[in-house]
This record gives sequence, structure tokens and C-alpha cells, in this order.
Amino acid sequence: MSNTTAQRLPAEQRYQDELQHLITHDQGQKPKGWQLSPRMVRTFILGSEGKEIEGKEITRKIYGNDDVVERAIVTLIGERGLILVGEPGTAKSVLSELLSAAISGNSTHTIQGSAGIFEENIRYSWNYALLLKDGPSLDALVPGPLYDAMHKGELMRFEELTRCPTEVQDNLIPIMSDRILHIPEIKDNQNSYLLSTPGFNIIATANLKDRGVNEMSSALKRRFNFETMKPLSNQKDQTQLICDSVNKQLRDSHIPISLDLDIAEVLATAFHDMRNGKVEGVAIESPTTVLSTAEAISIAFNAAAQCHYFGESKVQPKHLSEHFLGTVIKDNDDDIKRFKDYLRVVKRKRKEHSLWQNFVENTQLEAE
Repeated sequence: MSNTTAQRLPAEQRYQDELQHLITHDQGQKPKGWQLSPRMVRTFILGSEGKEIEGKEITRKIYGNDDVVERAIVTLIGERGLILVGEPGTAKSVLSELLSAAISGNSTHTIQGSAGIFEENIRYSWNYALLLKDGPSLDALVPGPLYDAMHKGELMRFEELTRCPTEVQDNLIPIMSDRILHIPEIKDNQNSYLLSTPGFNIIATANLKDRGVNEMSSALKRRFNFETMKPLSNQKDQTQLICDSVNKQLRDSHIPISLDLDIAEVLATAFHDMRNGKVEGVAIESPTTVLSTAEAISIAFNAAAQCHYFGESKVQPKHLSEHFLGTVIKDNDDDIKRFKDYLRVVKRKRKEHSLWQNFVENTQLEAE
């Protein structure tokens, strides 16, 4: 049920109109348990490319990685799991959610991986009042995300899989191999296991470069197809994504201000410069921070919100610079020097560009 007071709706509710339109007009063959054909799943995620489908244009929701999206859909047609890997901020979780919404109509069978997660958080737990009263039974069982997804024939999302201990990860091996969940506490043979319903599968995400990651066992790796999500390399696409995302967020927050494309371009270019270690052909040392598109969107939204609530009518590069430091400089003091060097080069190489000078001159760490 839609809840207009929620901070953030699941994808199947945010894009309910688009999904229903695609379901109504989908003439393609659907794999068993899917609500849309693979072609329409792709259209839902990547958009209708400026064309209308029976009078309605479908918006693009993922920029870049189009080939990954197609291969991910094909993987989920079979019975192998899908794991999306890559740097933070490459839209792994977004794609996982969109795939679940399009295929199952439900993206909420989700586990957030962490060092403190236990098996019962994934599979099932017990209502202890009923357990003490009547003993182990289906009535006393409290389904977890895995149990629910298997029972309903829907996708289960496992976010940050490699943050879980290896012994917890390996609980997925018999599920993915035999499509059966054993419930050994129940002695009744008929109810001592759950067979998965067609449509069930697992989408996992993992940041394999992050610190504190638990290595996946070889047995578990063999049961997943790995797809790598890459950062947006096309600067024009990144600029458009930042602008569109921020302006949508501003509208949803009822903030009557917008981000202009040329201001978004300054932000996208700054992130591109520092990630690639080069400004107008001059080499610089990149900060150690992972500069993701999601962080760029956060900077731009904060700048716009500050303008609105503190009396300015238009977002300028100087507003971006005020929120830039907390993203670039986090837990490595050497990044302060790297950022100063970047500003020094930008001031020299882009001295004819007023927007860039506005950005540099209002950044407090500028070196003299």
C-alpha cells in the first residue's frame, strides 16, 4: 500500500504507474514467477529512450552500465544467483532494488549484511511464547527475508554480503544448490522443509575493495554470477544524473529552488578531476576518499537546501565548495594537502572561467 508520508518509498511504489503501464502492455514471454518479460524489465530500468510505450514514456533510472543491466536480467532467468560488485556509489543497491521491483513487484525481502548478523536474521526465528506453549511448529515460526522470498517466489536482496562472517554467508550454499530450506526444529516430515517457489532467486551486492571484508568461500562464489558496476565514465551523463537527481529530491522535499546544469557540471568535473588525478593535462595526486556520484548528489542537495533556508535564491559554485570538504577530507590528513594542490592547479588552469574561480575562492582550504 502506498504511503505518501514515508521518507522514501520502495521502488515498486515510487514507480508504480510505470510498472503498471508496462505490465498492462507487456506482450513478451515472461519467465515463470516474473511479472514482466525480460525486455520490459530492461525498459523499466534503462528507460524507453525517448520513445513512448502506448502513450507513456518510461524514465531512465540507471545511467551507464547498460550491458551489466542486460546480463544481470539474463542471469536471473536461470537459477544462478547474481552478485553486483564494485566501488561504493556505483548504484549496486539501486540496481538490485529496481530488478526486484520489476521482476517480483517487491523489493523489501532485504538483508543488510554486517559483522553482527546471525543465521536467524536471514532464514527464520521463533515466537518464543508459542514455542514454549506448543513446541516447534509453523505457527510458532517467524519468517525471515529468505523464508518469505522462497515461499512467495520472489527475489531476495542481500546487501553487503561480504560484511557478514563466512559461516553466515555459507548458509546460502544449500539454498542456492537445492532450492530447499530445512527447518530441523520441526519433527513433522511434511513441514520440516520449505521448497522454493518459481521466481525465487538471490541478488547480492559487495564492495570487495572495502576494509573489513570477509572473503567469500569458493563454494559460494561458484553459485553466483559476478557483474562489476563501474563508475560513470561519461562526464555528460554524470552531470545530467546529478542535476536530475538533485532536482527531483528538491521537489520531493518541497524546496522551491533548482540546480542549474552548469553548476552540476562544475561539481561533476571536480569529482572527475580528482578521481582521475589530472586537471587540464596537469597531474595531481588523487585523494584516498572514494568520490562517488551519490556523494556528489549529496553535496549539491545540501548546497541547494542551504540557499533556500538561509536566504539565497540561486545555487552557485561557492555553495558547493562549502559542502565539499566533508566529502573529500574524512580520515586521512594527507588529503588536505592533496585538495589544496588541486585547488591551486584549478585556479591557475581555469582562471578565465568565472564559475571555477567562484568555486576556488570560496573554499576555505585554498593555499596562498
